Amino acid sequence: MRVLIAFDKFRGSLTAREACATAVHTLGALHPDWELDACPLTDGGEGFADILTRAASGSIDEIRVSGPRGGPVLAPVGMVPAGGIPKAALSLLDLPDGVSGTAPVAVVDMAAASGLSLIPPGLRDPWRASSRGTGELMMAAARRGAAAIVLGVGGSGTHDLGLGALGALGLGFLGPEGRPMADPVPENWPGLSGFAGDVSIPMPPVRIACDVSNPLLGERGAAAVFAPQKGLLPADLRRLESETKRIAGMLCGHCGAPTGRADEPGSGAAGGLAFGLMIAARARLLPGFPLVSAWLGLDARLAASDLVLTGEGRFDAGSLGGKGPGALAARAAALGTPVHIFAGEVEDGVRLYSVPHAAGGTLYNLTPSSLHAITPAGSAPEQALREAAENLAAAIRRVLS
Repeated sequence: MRVLIAFDKFRGSLTAREACATAVHTLGALHPDWELDACPLTDGGEGFADILTRAASGSIDEIRVSGPRGGPVLAPVGMVPAGGIPKAALSLLDLPDGVSGTAPVAVVDMAAASGLSLIPPGLRDPWRASSRGTGELMMAAARRGAAAIVLGVGGSGTHDLGLGALGALGLGFLGPEGRPMADPVPENWPGLSGFAGDVSIPMPPVRIACDVSNPLLGERGAAAVFAPQKGLLPADLRRLESETKRIAGMLCGHCGAPTGRADEPGSGAAGGLAFGLMIAARARLLPGFPLVSAWLGLDARLAASDLVLTGEGRFDAGSLGGKGPGALAARAAALGTPVHIFAGEVEDGVRLYSVPHAAGGTLYNLTPSSLHAITPAGSAPEQALREAAENLAAAIRRVLS
């Protein structure tokens, strides 16, 4: 029996690598004759740089950068040779011809520098959070000679349109009467009158791995959909949306870009960081999970497996949107491979959803026997987070003994 063990993170308790290790240890004790293939997953958030860099046998440096609410944090910059990236993933990146062989490609993730998990719940406030640390990571990668930068933008804690990151890369900000403005967080946007200069750090091609299709503005935009998760009060939504539209228009005008770019799918990712980097740093978006899948060789590993174990902290309707464990479950179902999904929480009614087969229109239903909530009934949230590894191991033993 060959088992593919491919977990994403259990936010706040287990990294993807830790969840996979727990499953390998538990299943190995139950069935020592089974062949276990551990493949940590990432949705572009926490672990993106670590997982992809290790998979390509690259090197990782820890860089001290600005956290989303000030104060330093350590965040990884992965460097991998372009020739070490699987051809299918390299094709998706669509890098210039010269980026090949030993040319270094940097892998960074926004979550490590400007992520929501770095902000204590009581301090979560999109008006005051900055993406500057993400720009500092990109600057460090460029100064290390990166021929390209691959940026994961899941798990962000900001809504500053990437202005903080762009400031770290050289863009200037003007306040009242044209005086320089140092901190372009949304709280200070009413005083922001314009921009100065451009991204002055010589930047290699930037590719943003993103599974979000939301535009920057509107009812599906960054403020309406994601800012409440980052602490936005309902009464402040209209004001933040209005300021977002104004600042986006100013940035487009300064960079000579059409304002319609705010309507592009994915421009609302990471509190508009994707939009800001597209406009001012010529970054390009690409689908995140297909890149991760190709980079990790998931299709071949799945085809060689008789059983799949996957999961994440919470499995809900969003998990079935074509990324992470949901996408893996769809691929397993298409091959007729049994799959078990373990999650800290399973959304009520999610068993009624179907997983679309990416190659066609056929739907594959997730049955109740495929989905397993690992948290014991009545557990307090803090206890569930603290005991996630034990709960995951116990659930695997229940299901696969």
